[in-house]
Amino acid sequence: MNMKEEKKENYLTEGNVWKALVLFTAPFLIANLIQALYGAVDLAVIGRFCTAESVAAVSTGTQVTQIITSLITGLTMGATVIVGKYTGMKNEKAVGETIGTTLAVFGIVAGILTVLMPVCARPVLTALKTPAEAMAEAQTYVMICSMGIVFICGYNAVGAILRGCGDSVRPMIFTALSCVINMIGDVLFAGFLGLGVAGVAAATIIAQAVSMICAMVYLKRKHFVFDFRFRNFKIKGDRLKELAKVGIPVSLQECMVRVSFLYLLSVTNQMGVFAAAAVGIAGKYDVFAMLPATSAAGSLAAVTAQNYGAGKPKRAFQSLMAGTFFAFSVSLLFWMWAQFAPQTMIGVFSSDIRTVQEGIPFFRTCSYDYLAVSFVFCLNGYLNGRSKTFFTMVSVCFGALLLRMPLIYFVNTYMPGNLGAIGMIAPAVSGIMAVYTLAYVLMDGYKND
Repeated sequence: MNMKEEKKENYLTEGNVWKALVLFTAPFLIANLIQALYGAVDLAVIGRFCTAESVAAVSTGTQVTQIITSLITGLTMGATVIVGKYTGMKNEKAVGETIGTTLAVFGIVAGILTVLMPVCARPVLTALKTPAEAMAEAQTYVMICSMGIVFICGYNAVGAILRGCGDSVRPMIFTALSCVINMIGDVLFAGFLGLGVAGVAAATIIAQAVSMICAMVYLKRKHFVFDFRFRNFKIKGDRLKELAKVGIPVSLQECMVRVSFLYLLSVTNQMGVFAAAAVGIAGKYDVFAMLPATSAAGSLAAVTAQNYGAGKPKRAFQSLMAGTFFAFSVSLLFWMWAQFAPQTMIGVFSSDIRTVQEGIPFFRTCSYDYLAVSFVFCLNGYLNGRSKTFFTMVSVCFGALLLRMPLIYFVNTYMPGNLGAIGMIAPAVSGIMAVYTLAYVLMDGYKND
């Protein structure tokens, strides 16, 4: 699949804006939905076959491993934007150099993280105030997942590169393959073999390894614009600077958001294993309910990058409005579910009565964030596509460190044990961020950077 063949495909720069965005976002949304099933299936299987302590262990362990995912997400966003820009310019040489640099950088990052994670696992879990009865299993989960960091990096890098090229279908297919393998592994290892937390962790890394290898082999046989040979994994100085300019700020902001939610987890963990389990389950629904927003934001980064590369900034702005409308409309359905039947949401993952009772007030308040992030994520995705990641970095870090964390501390100090009040913090912060980010976008206009 070389660049000449790619010209036959929709580069997201021609035709009806709504049609182009929907056709590109739909596979992206499905892929993210499938991706979200990883953690959801892990938690559901543990909830059915194991104890509340195991549920708390997996929910806490997942938060730790998502630090790695957050770091990788930033780097992949850099790859999507830069590849998208050169794809819009139809510069095949620059596209190939960007891909080679991306994969080489990811290899180095994976090596460093593989060494660091086993060393940091227990101190991080301790800092999160992981319940004592869940500590051993949480550490097991993190340690096993750490062994598969190279596959997590490779798996996400290939998907980001393809989306930058304007292809959201193939990443969806490879993600689906990974999810099927993961679900089979979860039931086999945790259910039939009784391996519990260790089993679901092993199933996750095996699934991602198989998917990554299959993706690279398939693309190589299809004569992709980049030849997946070791000698082509080279770091080009100019491309590295571009990737760093876009990717590092996004990585930093993703990590700061994760730190703020880890702080929330440490607070709720001190409320007991049932509160910890309820908040962990809510975290899984956050992923699903925010999928329309995260998918639209990821699509907007690629769409905006290609249209700016093609000299069509007005079209990129029109895509922003279409993407935001789509994200809000779908997220509204999850908000309604959380308002009218939160107990059924919790019951999907746990039948424990105490966990359901603890979770209901938290679900009803935190679900307002589903709506607020539709605006924040889409606006940030548009700005990331324009390589304005310094603004989004400052904005997200401000929201996470100077708003969310102090508010959590305040509520926990003066209203201890009030999960409903704690749940209201995230939507309040997202609402503030949406207002000033929209103001920035409108003031900046859609000039050609």
